[in-house]
Amino acid sequence: MHDMKERLSQLWLFALLNYLYADVLALFDIVGSQDPAPHLPQWALLGSAVLMEIPIAMILASRLLPFGANRLANIIAGAIETLAVISMQFVYPLASGAWHEHMFASYIFFGTIETVCTSVIVWQAWTWSGVEAAVRPERTVRQPEAGITSS
Repeated sequence: MHDMKERLSQLWLFALLNYLYADVLALFDIVGSQDPAPHLPQWALLGSAVLMEIPIAMILASRLLPFGANRLANIIAGAIETLAVISMQFVYPLASGAWHEHMFASYIFFGTIETVCTSVIVWQAWTWSGVEAAVRPERTVRQPEAGITSS
């Protein structure tokens, strides 16, 4: 995988699948507990939707945007997602004492993977050079002197 656009897109897909599965496990925990299900205010649901839409959109944006916009979008989106995971899964529970003891291991597990993944996205985008972006892999190989053509 030499194309940075493809690499970033695949990293966003990996991050998204981790976000989704962590949420599925949390829902199973809520449904299986004796506690009443939490009711989130509309602003919290909207915030969650925005945070989920970022990696969904970045899967396509990483492949479609030109170099400059692509690099900037990946750095900003990766930083937002990294900070969101760190604050919601590590900082807020420590500050408020709201650790869910029965979900602690899975939250730490998924939060660590998500943080590493989005940090890698930021690093890859940050170190992505314009020279690398200008050199595109050829999709059509032509060697007319050898009589070989393929697409």
